[in-house]
Amino acid sequence: MSWPEKKRACIALRYFSHGVLALALALLAGCSSVSRGSLESVRLAVQGEKVHPTAESVAATPYFQLQVNAPAGEAILILANVKQGQLGWYGGGHDIVFTRDGLVVKTVGLVQNLDDSAFPSGNPFQAGLQRLSGPVDYTRRMDFSPGYRYGVVMQAHLEPGSLEDIEILGTVRRLRRIDEELSAPGMHMTNRYWVDPADGFIWKSRQYVAPGFPLELIQLQPYREAAA
Repeated sequence: MSWPEKKRACIALRYFSHGVLALALALLAGCSSVSRGSLESVRLAVQGEKVHPTAESVAATPYFQLQVNAPAGEAILILANVKQGQLGWYGGGHDIVFTRDGLVVKTVGLVQNLDDSAFPSGNPFQAGLQRLSGPVDYTRRMDFSPGYRYGVVMQAHLEPGSLEDIEILGTVRRLRRIDEELSAPGMHMTNRYWVDPADGFIWKSRQYVAPGFPLELIQLQPYREAAA
């Protein structure tokens, strides 16, 4: 991956857990591509606190940024790794959210985690959700932890909806809402995606990484190379 000079970073974050500021600063200090000014500008939200990014604050930070809202608090994660289309968004300590085609495929370090996500036959996200002309049924195989809930086969139903106006950092985008229903014995989850009808890029979504544990993802400064 060839990074623009201003986008290079190891790990930086605004995150929602206690006691990670020193660790984040130490990690940043060990990365020669992050300046002292970047170290001094790192702000972390305590657990339960909200983050309030603005277009100006996002533009002033030279990293690809993803806002993640969890049940316990909110965070701004930094893109620190891209490998074969999978994006690694890093937080404090060992907290990571991995996405592919806008879909959360793995998490690390959260209270509930998605350890793996696979499509046994056909992946509509890889094909591009902007191409949906009607409902689609398929299956997803998912691993959750804790609890060793591995190999859970979810029956999935994707339903394209109407166009909606979604505001992100003061800019209103006309996006198509697409709902995904996931069900297995004793489980039911509804994911929601707001998709650019032109290229399928997912600007905002609400995705369950485990039963009862949803994450809301908002693209603040997106990495677009992998967009369909």
